[in-house]
Amino acid sequence: MRGIHKLTLALVATLGLSACVSSDLERAAVGAAVGGVGAAALGGSVATGIVVGGAVGAICDEVTNICR
Repeated sequence: MRGIHKLTLALVATLGLSACVSSDLERAAVGAAVGGVGAAALGGSVATGIVVGGAVGAICDEVTNICR
């Protein structure tokens, strides 16, 4: 259960940091970095964290208003 809280925090941080950059590519890069670091901190697959973080960063402005 503790890992889920850390993962949620990492996703919130990704969305928050993604709002600071202007293009989809920049948001994807920030998301990938945060996803990779978050996965490493949680003992998960860093490659999966990078892929998921990059995807969340790239599409966050299409799905939510947080990244605009």
